[in-house]
Amino acid sequence: MAFFHPDPKIQTLGTGIIEATRSKFPALSANQIAMTWVIYDPPVSVNTGGALTPEEFWKYPVRGFAYRGIERIYPASVVKLFYLVAVYEWVEKRMLQISPELERAIKDMIAHSSNDATSLVVDVLTGTTSGPELSPGPFETWKYQRNIINRYFQSLNWPELESINVNQKTWGDGAYGRERAFLGELMENRNMLTTNATARLIHSIVGGVAASSEASQTMMQLMHRNLDPVALAEDPENQVTEFFGEGLPENAKLWSKAGWTSQVRHDAAYIEIPDLPPYLLVVFTEGKSQSKNPEILPYISQLVVAAMRDSIGDFLPPA
Repeated sequence: MAFFHPDPKIQTLGTGIIEATRSKFPALSANQIAMTWVIYDPPVSVNTGGALTPEEFWKYPVRGFAYRGIERIYPASVVKLFYLVAVYEWVEKRMLQISPELERAIKDMIAHSSNDATSLVVDVLTGTTSGPELSPGPFETWKYQRNIINRYFQSLNWPELESINVNQKTWGDGAYGRERAFLGELMENRNMLTTNATARLIHSIVGGVAASSEASQTMMQLMHRNLDPVALAEDPENQVTEFFGEGLPENAKLWSKAGWTSQVRHDAAYIEIPDLPPYLLVVFTEGKSQSKNPEILPYISQLVVAAMRDSIGDFLPPA
């Protein structure tokens, strides 16, 4: 059971977007894309500055659509959103304090998708460090500590999180030593997410109920993307160009986290556009061809905006 209610109108639009995308990009097979799309009807329950309590927020119904939304997919840097939420949850529980150095790492992890910064964040969250391989006893202790992030997310009892794995660092060249052993011989322990799980996490952040309302607002500030063309030109790795933001009008507001490797290209975002209801969009694409294609995610983003404009009557309250 997803956190959103499947809606026939959005289902029709979403299915059409998937079909149109696969038609335009023939190399994209049916099992190489997953999508979750949630629309916030008035009265909008998100980006309220923490006006709603968690109890109130989770009672608000939201409509949505998912295509392969429960399929486990390697998330690349989208997983950093889960580490972001975990950090602020640890702070709320007084399990850690944010130092200037950790604050710098958190910002670089989300704003610039730094893997080195993420390494520090995971170390702080788990009390583990990378290094040479360990003997069996110490390695079991190390693995138990590293899985504290998984245990936290499982404790939320969200059905969307049942199948995820968020216990690995993100790498440039790859894992070595104990980190490589932890991945498993066949990489069976690598990070795995679904678009539904990612969508629910973002839903909680923009709803102001991730860790605390103040923490959620801090997280949104870190996720905010500047769509100004001049600013984008000055920052080649801006997570806007070649991702959802490229398909948005300049007057849109975007909060997002992209992820890409030689095998995947993803984006996960909350978006506000004047005269349209706010919405949440998560798309994961797999395969070498897709990972190298900078046009797919902007195209999907454009289709979503167009679908909402064409069907605006379906997303507004009755007069």
